[in-house]
Amino acid sequence: MFLAELQAEERKAFLELAALIAKIDGKVSIFENSILIKYQKEMGFEDYKIKGLEIGEILKVFKTERSKNIVLTELLQLIYSDGVFHDQESETIQFIKSYFGFDSNEYGSFKDWIVKIKELTVSQGKH
Repeated sequence: MFLAELQAEERKAFLELAALIAKIDGKVSIFENSILIKYQKEMGFEDYKIKGLEIGEILKVFKTERSKNIVLTELLQLIYSDGVFHDQESETIQFIKSYFGFDSNEYGSFKDWIVKIKELTVSQGKH
């Protein structure tokens, strides 16, 4: 949704982070895979090969408040795409949240917003 606003280095870092999150529970779901492909297209990195960077390496790339907001929003969308919020995903999001310096209220607002978007998307598909 907002990935085009990220700088080129941030876009690559985001793809690394999204790939890491998608496979954190041991497998990449069909939903997660389609979102990863959508991310690559949206950012113009269809041919980008995931390097498997370490999470600390990835997160230090995001320096502005805006890019951190974009990353957290998009990651929550990815996590909720398959309808399951795994423990490993939760732990990783908590780590990212604290690394970026988000407080619980900010995080709760993001999470609620993503859940509402998902509900709208699902109900829209039923009409």
